[in-house]
Amino acid sequence: MTGKAKPKKHTAKEIAAKIDAATTNRGGGKAGQVNRSGLDKGGHAKFECPHCKTTAPDAKSMQIHHDAKHPKIPYDEAKLINLHATHEAEPSKPRPGVRGSHKK
Repeated sequence: MTGKAKPKKHTAKEIAAKIDAATTNRGGGKAGQVNRSGLDKGGHAKFECPHCKTTAPDAKSMQIHHDAKHPKIPYDEAKLINLHATHEAEPSKPRPGVRGSHKK
């Protein structure tokens, strides 16, 4: 006999997670390329490596990058370039991590 399996039901937690994933801008894809590059203040990338110009969202991630990619050069946090301090933010632009879909 077929059809004995229990029907799958979606939980409220699973539905809420799907809605959150669909409506929150996480800065991915082509639309989030500017966010990841750090060209706008409010983008995900805050620090820039002084050696290879790679961006990272925080100092800990930059230290991990430095230890992996530049092991012979000593790590100095004072040499990091803070992209948010050098760029002005435009209040009209949407920020990453803000709820709401841009495709309406």
